[in-house]
Amino acid sequence: MLMGFRRQAGAWIFMCAVLLATPWARAQPLPAPVIEALQRAGIPGHAVGAWVQEAGADRVLVAVNPATPFNPASTMKLLTTGAALDLLGPATTWKTEVYATGVLAGDVLQGDLVIKGGGDPRLVVENLWQFLREIRARGIREIRGNLVLDRSLFAPDNHDPAQFDGDPGRPYNAGADALLFNFKSFTVRFLPDPAQGRVGLAVEPPLATFQVIGPALGAGECGEWRQKLLMTQDARVLQFGGAYPAACGEKTLHVLAWNMSSARYFEIVFRRLWADLGGVLAGAVTEGATPADAWLVAQRESSSLAEVVRDINKFSNNVMARQLLLNMAARFTGQPATVAGGAEVVKTWVVARRLEMPELVIDNGSGLSRDGRIAAGSMARLLQAAFRAPTMPEFMASLPLAGQDGTMRKRLNGHAVAGMAHIKTGYLRDVRAIAGYVLAASGKRYVVVFLINHANAAGAADAQDLLLKWVHEHG
Repeated sequence: MLMGFRRQAGAWIFMCAVLLATPWARAQPLPAPVIEALQRAGIPGHAVGAWVQEAGADRVLVAVNPATPFNPASTMKLLTTGAALDLLGPATTWKTEVYATGVLAGDVLQGDLVIKGGGDPRLVVENLWQFLREIRARGIREIRGNLVLDRSLFAPDNHDPAQFDGDPGRPYNAGADALLFNFKSFTVRFLPDPAQGRVGLAVEPPLATFQVIGPALGAGECGEWRQKLLMTQDARVLQFGGAYPAACGEKTLHVLAWNMSSARYFEIVFRRLWADLGGVLAGAVTEGATPADAWLVAQRESSSLAEVVRDINKFSNNVMARQLLLNMAARFTGQPATVAGGAEVVKTWVVARRLEMPELVIDNGSGLSRDGRIAAGSMARLLQAAFRAPTMPEFMASLPLAGQDGTMRKRLNGHAVAGMAHIKTGYLRDVRAIAGYVLAASGKRYVVVFLINHANAAGAADAQDLLLKWVHEHG
């Protein structure tokens, strides 16, 4: 085994010797503890792309396979959010508008109510409830016509939530939508009641004309409880088959409404909230463009882009990143916006900022893709550009803080680098990635990129954490 390690370590040394004979000669190989951790995980040198450089300066500490394209997983969101902050500005917001047709006779609208989506990445049930209260306050109680949903800002996508990993109920598989609402998801809390021999359910958002049926109460250990629930879903029922172990106690599951249209999902929430406010909808829920003669009833302004970017990067929200890419397409290529148009906007921005990413493949902008590609050197140039940009405070603050929040909350706890590293993470099958900034004990800040594509990538966390520690201690 020792001889095997020496042979693999020799391969690393050879690779680094080649590296030092290139224009990247100022750089050093990965630190020995990091190389050893990679060897323990069975990850060869060719499967790694890494870059460490002083932020805002030329000093490079590490460069490994800097020009090799890698799948970056969710670190691709750094490109999407960085471009959006620069192109749109951190104070940018989105408007969702409500129009009416016909006339208002007393509190009865003799016509349709139209809700026009503006691409808001974070329109949730609390926002809709407040919005509907405003509509009621403006005198509308009964809608004699239809509720019309205008989603025309984005081109129809025919998004298949099962395509990526065959698990369509996962909220991260949601598709973008000009009238994206509540991430098109349910939150189900399981409340086991052994005394009654049943499992109660608490479901959000509140729903009308839709039923959620719980599982049987089961015995035994909790274990992989989610795998024991056999979910089926259609436009009227979400049913959990199988058994939920009483030993699990109360747990929460977020479920994408994968087997119903966006219009149907909006309808079952709208009808319930509208009825709770004393409203009546006599007609159906349909889709269509806002008529030219419709009159404005109310409008809602979204959270700022800076807040949206924080949610995207801290919690790696895929559908919000997809929304952002399409919003850039809508702004700069016209409507209806397409994913290809959004990718072209970002690539044009990359060229304009002279970031040199010839290998770049963006796909959907979220990193939830088998096809996305970027090199470690390209990612580092992006991070350097973001560090020098006027939007640097918003960008850096959006990244998870090691040992404290977001997707880095449980990593590096108790180490000196906790709270000193703003790091975006990326996880896919055979992919582990980190990219961001580390504040060293010296007071200098460093750009750090570490991309791994290999069948053993799941074992790479130790090596990545060791690099962050090393940069903090030696940078």
